[in-house]
Amino acid sequence: MKRIAIIGGGGYTSSELLRLLVGHPHFEVVRITSRSNSGRRVSEVHPFLESLIDLSFEENEPNLVTRDVDLVFLALPHGVTASFVKAIGPTEVPLVDLSGDFRLNDPSTHNHTYPETPLLSDLRNEFVYGLPELFRDQIRKAKNVACPGCFATGAILALAPFADANLITGSPIVDGKTGSSGSGASASSTTHHPERVERFSAYGALTHRHAPEIHQALNELQSDLKPITFVPHSTPMVRGIYTTAYIDNRNHKLSPEAAREKIADFYQDETFIRLRPSPSDCGVVARTNFADLWATSNNEVIVVTSAIDNLVKGAAGQAIQVANLIFDLPETSGLLFPGTRP
Repeated sequence: MKRIAIIGGGGYTSSELLRLLVGHPHFEVVRITSRSNSGRRVSEVHPFLESLIDLSFEENEPNLVTRDVDLVFLALPHGVTASFVKAIGPTEVPLVDLSGDFRLNDPSTHNHTYPETPLLSDLRNEFVYGLPELFRDQIRKAKNVACPGCFATGAILALAPFADANLITGSPIVDGKTGSSGSGASASSTTHHPERVERFSAYGALTHRHAPEIHQALNELQSDLKPITFVPHSTPMVRGIYTTAYIDNRNHKLSPEAAREKIADFYQDETFIRLRPSPSDCGVVARTNFADLWATSNNEVIVVTSAIDNLVKGAAGQAIQVANLIFDLPETSGLLFPGTRP
């Protein structure tokens, strides 16, 4: 068994990591830390884990987190992780980061997108971008991995087959919709349930920090890609990222069948990518590591939809998929489970 530490154990991402790792055949969580819950039993903070995990939260001590473990999941907030990694110092233990602190390669793009996070150029070079379906070989050889954001995961998976075929002209338009769990465990005026339940609104239009991340990943497939036009929306659902992407089709004239064939061919060997016969549905993928895609077109535009669970394929599940690759385990280990509906 590989011994796992989770750093930053009070939020939704870490609780989802725990939920998924309970049944993992090759991983055992032996340490979990939390700044606010140190000394409390894990099942006291996360009661759904009662009788499943017999651990207490420890302090976030950088000099202790890699001791006697084989891998560390970092589930700290943006702006905190980079300084924490620096404090850990040199280590041979792989770090899998779920924050945005090491996702962007270009220094100026990072400084503009995450001004609260130090650049740490030398450390940044040790992290590879952790989207397995596109960067599997790099992940297997990586020292450390920066997992993608949830919006970025949904958008990249939707657009990658068309970028790979150099079919994206102009600026692709991405419309993303997220559930309330994407805002974290702490309630605010916009995430508190009585406020959120009947709201549906855009936010961060053209300024969301996942846009450069989407462009960076897709630019590896199509080097002349224009910047992404990205508008996220807040919805009343709890879990899910729903992406609708629009690609100019006036030059290519791909039929609906040809558009869907591009997706099928590109992801033909990917267990967690499913091409659906009708538009994707967040309810179908909730609590799973699957990403469901669908496409159609006319002579003007190609429309691609994707649906993922923001806490699983958009965060904890994808991080475990990455860890499986790092240890050369079957990539699906601990992740092949269906959703629950209703």
